[in-house]
Amino acid sequence: MFPVLPLLAALAAPWVASAQLPGLLAQVKPNRLAPFVPSPQNVVEEMLRAARVKAGETVYDLGSGDGRVVITAAQKFGARAVGIEISPKEAKLSREKIAQAKLEDRVKIIEADALTADLSSADVVTLYFLTSSNDLIRPHLEKSLKPGARVVSHDYPIRGWKESRVEQVEAYKRVHHLYVYEIPASR
Repeated sequence: MFPVLPLLAALAAPWVASAQLPGLLAQVKPNRLAPFVPSPQNVVEEMLRAARVKAGETVYDLGSGDGRVVITAAQKFGARAVGIEISPKEAKLSREKIAQAKLEDRVKIIEADALTADLSSADVVTLYFLTSSNDLIRPHLEKSLKPGARVVSHDYPIRGWKESRVEQVEAYKRVHHLYVYEIPASR
């Protein structure tokens, strides 16, 4: 598997204090693309706006963590949503939050590896991985997503793809970048 730990250490986001880095690195396992670092809520909402999510569409969040993206997609955008989460602990937490919000009919969490999960029904995919992890997931996205599907990557671009646009949003005293892509009709 691709050596994620050295790249994570080298490319850690500027807002990660050095005291936090060892804890984040300890969360990364060989088959995981990133540690759980939640996107701020206003960034989540901007990601979904940037993707132009419409009611009835299906949003997939890769590495869905605590479920905030899929819950927001359902509550504020009227979408159906699927979280792909490899961590049993985070998947359980997400399911509890979904149940508390009474969204089980529109939101589900699949405990799976994002590199092999079925994404064929996705209209929108959101992710918050390092660029090196985006390199790993890119072939799977290219193979799995239908033409017209939108992908929004928080803070890190997908190399080899041309973004439709890059949006910026401020949270926690820093600017977050949202890279928005659309799967072309011909590949």
